[in-house]
Amino acid sequence: MRAIGIILAGGHNERLGELTELRATSAIPVGSGYRSLDFPLSNMSNSGIGKVAVITQYNSRSLHDHLSSAKWWDLGRKQGGLFIFSPYLSSTSSFWFRGTADSIYQNITYLKRSNETYVVIASGNGVYKMDYNDLINYHIQKDADVTIVYAQAQDGDDVRQYGVMEFDEFERLTDLEEKPLEPQSDLISMGIYVIQRTLLIKLLEAIQSEERYDLVKDIFIRYRKKLRIYGYHYTGYWKSLNSIKAYYDCNMDFLKKDIRDMFTKNTPFIATKPKDEPPGKYNSGAQAKDALVGSGSIINGYIEHSVLFRRVFTGENSAIKNSIIMEGSYIGNNCLVENAVLDKEVVLSDGKQVRGSQDNPLIVAKSTVL
Repeated sequence: MRAIGIILAGGHNERLGELTELRATSAIPVGSGYRSLDFPLSNMSNSGIGKVAVITQYNSRSLHDHLSSAKWWDLGRKQGGLFIFSPYLSSTSSFWFRGTADSIYQNITYLKRSNETYVVIASGNGVYKMDYNDLINYHIQKDADVTIVYAQAQDGDDVRQYGVMEFDEFERLTDLEEKPLEPQSDLISMGIYVIQRTLLIKLLEAIQSEERYDLVKDIFIRYRKKLRIYGYHYTGYWKSLNSIKAYYDCNMDFLKKDIRDMFTKNTPFIATKPKDEPPGKYNSGAQAKDALVGSGSIINGYIEHSVLFRRVFTGENSAIKNSIIMEGSYIGNNCLVENAVLDKEVVLSDGKQVRGSQDNPLIVAKSTVL
């Protein structure tokens, strides 16, 4: 084991609106059966990283519940395993995490008590599949101090919401701007980094004494000319859940067989905490076309190009099109849901219509009754 892992799962993104009012971004449901955190956590385990810290902060109850057992990700071990860190408030310290670097610094004993050479740091809101061994090998080959994984922006990506990077012909970082107003490149950071463990400790202690708390701004950008920072170009599927449109598009991507199979049928798999429920039930007259239906659901109406999570009920003569319906929602008879995202435990009375557009999906907040 060459590396330990850190997943930064404490973030809150206001661009996700009602979807993150009551949950951390890393806890947001994805693809009918996953949470966002499952993807970096499974990537860590599948890459042989047997010691992983998940750092939480904002509305972390659902994350803690999801991580109540580490065995689903093969991290239930006597040596190493899964660590969950939240802000520690005491009579002598009343600080919440003041930034990504501060969240690691407040748990620096995790780094100091480890013996592995490298640390892989990943954001908890990315949907992708990666072998971090390839990343570590690249880091060693380049003799890098830091390696940052980047992707080329796709059509529809708002580059201004990412860290934007520029490299020389050897892939060494020449410039990095965090969420620039006028991006000079379409190469965007995926929020995945490799760094030597001892170097990370040294840098965290240095910036803490100067009251600097951000990993990107206060280490990578500030030290970009002093450190050997290289880029690792990732060309596979990746979605950052940093807006309602990105979240909607990511779930719709799971309706594409090649993307769905990559996560669910091609080893190594993306794991999640299982829910022991029966498969979805389709009553007489129910129809489903190009849809994912979660366990425990009961379908009476018509579903097309939609993603349904666990225990969703749809009434007779109701239609769901181009929509995402989260766990425990109830849709009555003669309803229409189109281009919408219904959060958990939403109730639609008979005859209700909820309609948005594919460019601007309508969000119905958790536990809303209409």
